[in-house]
Amino acid sequence: MKILIAGDFYPRRRINQFLKKGDYSFFDDIAPIVKESDYSIVNFESCIASDNDTPIEKTGPNLKCEKEAMAAVKYAGFNCVTLANNHFRDFGDQGVSQTIKECKQNGVDYVGGGENLDNAKSVLYKKINGKIIAIINRCENEWSIATNNRGGSAPLDIIDDYYQIKAAKNKADYVLVITHGGIEKYSYPTPRMKQQYRFYIDAGADAVVNHHQHCISGYELYHNNPIFYGLGNFCFDWVTASLKWWEEGFMLMLDFNEDKIGFVMYPYIQFSVEPKVQIIKDKSSFEEEINEINKIIADDDLLINKFSEWVLRRNSLSLFEPYNSRLSMGLFARHLLPSFVSESKKRQILNLVRCESHRESLIKALSKE
Repeated sequence: MKILIAGDFYPRRRINQFLKKGDYSFFDDIAPIVKESDYSIVNFESCIASDNDTPIEKTGPNLKCEKEAMAAVKYAGFNCVTLANNHFRDFGDQGVSQTIKECKQNGVDYVGGGENLDNAKSVLYKKINGKIIAIINRCENEWSIATNNRGGSAPLDIIDDYYQIKAAKNKADYVLVITHGGIEKYSYPTPRMKQQYRFYIDAGADAVVNHHQHCISGYELYHNNPIFYGLGNFCFDWVTASLKWWEEGFMLMLDFNEDKIGFVMYPYIQFSVEPKVQIIKDKSSFEEEINEINKIIADDDLLINKFSEWVLRRNSLSLFEPYNSRLSMGLFARHLLPSFVSESKKRQILNLVRCESHRESLIKALSKE
């Protein structure tokens, strides 16, 4: 059973111009590989909404696209879209409903999203070549999460996920968990991600595959089961300048067999100089980069050090400073402006977010529910 998984698809800029003309040829280079699989999945990194639909209030951009985007998914040969991501609910219930409607009209399966929380958390079961695979899709808790009363994405919840993986394992021959999370522009999993995704394997998942960071990450074999920490962008024409980390990604072909799970990575360049997704023929440079990332992932101390370096570089406490312009925040990040957050205030913040009960109360107070 060969299952192909691709990262983030969002039709912007040049991609959108192709869609307006009904031209999906930017997928022609990768379509034969997609159709070699028995089943193929891509992350649909937005919702389908009209100009009259109202964006939700959130941090970060609200992403939407035209219904032709789903036709492009179908043209490329994908059988399924994952909807657990941080943009699926960007235009509220209308965007959720319209996206699901287009999936159904195009004969594309979907998982990880729904018109309420129970539907969003539903497991997708597929019988392929006489075997049943269960596909579970989750995303980190941002603005897209469904509730009992509204549509959206299925959230990462380590306890719920454990029970769902265990239940799916009793019904299926294989369990595939696809997640959407991590730090944008950061090529490594956080220490928490490594621990959590390994736990999913311990719970019964046969493979875990993650996307979201907009750059590639590495992988590991845990009890001989693959965990891939970041596929990179699949088709996402966002930036105006050429950026290698943004434009490179890979599709992953998982081969589920009774004795082991094999895999093949298909690296590509997407919407760089050439406006298309173009397979890289010479994998040597790509494999060298992946191997270097894997060395960090394999060593807990090195992974923690990388994460510490990122935290220091990012200066996450800048959110609590009085600076509110890009200039002042940039100067503060470069340590050219002083901090006004006292040591006692830092201890208060730490206690609020580290203590489980304090964090639970804080989230409830801020959520407007």
